[in-house]
Amino acid sequence: MLLLYGRIRLHSNYANSMDIDTRKEQLDQRINSAARRAGRDPSEIRLLAVSKTRSACTIRTLASLGQKAFGENYLQEALDKIQQLADLELEWHFIGQIQRNKTAAVAANFDWVQSIDRLIIAERLSAQRPTDKKAINVCIQVRMSQETGKGGVLPEDLLPLAEAINSLPGIVMRGLMAIPENTTDPEKQKMAFREMYRLYSILKRQYDSVDTLSMGMSGDFGLAIAEGSTMIRVGTALFGPRDYIKEKVK
Repeated sequence: MLLLYGRIRLHSNYANSMDIDTRKEQLDQRINSAARRAGRDPSEIRLLAVSKTRSACTIRTLASLGQKAFGENYLQEALDKIQQLADLELEWHFIGQIQRNKTAAVAANFDWVQSIDRLIIAERLSAQRPTDKKAINVCIQVRMSQETGKGGVLPEDLLPLAEAINSLPGIVMRGLMAIPENTTDPEKQKMAFREMYRLYSILKRQYDSVDTLSMGMSGDFGLAIAEGSTMIRVGTALFGPRDYIKEKVK
């Protein structure tokens, strides 16, 4: 079966259930080992499966193995999968940048939003959250890199934004998220993660609802765990390399 998302035609059966089962087991072992090396309880670390461009079929297989939290970057693709998987009790996180005209759909369909970096977006999510749903959990994205295309609030602007967000109804401020600089230098990675933990600790002391530091991905989650991450966002290490065909759209 092929699913067409814009210019990406994804092979939903590129990884069979045995591949997913093995990858999940190996990843769990790596997370546990990283936590123990850092002197932490592995249960303190939550795994968010980054499922962008992955098929609903693949997500369903992973859900059958116990994974319940999934992160999506692209709204329309995510909405299609949320509908296809509505029979499952999954926790959906939006982790991409949000345009103002898309906040209503995000507010209505997601449990978490991890990419808040402007008050207007938080205000719109608050106003548009359906009253029959629980408050939406949000993380403030902090800009830790000057790389083009990365969002996030500057560290010096974090506390005023947090104070404003905390006063909004229909929203629960859970913590911070960051996408550090794309580097293989472990010292640079460590410094960025350590700074994020410092900011998280300040926020946690001020707000009882704060309990989440979302940082660390497939290539650096071990170091992120060592520096205090409570949630890692993993795609490739869990699903395997993306297998897709770019299609010309007529």
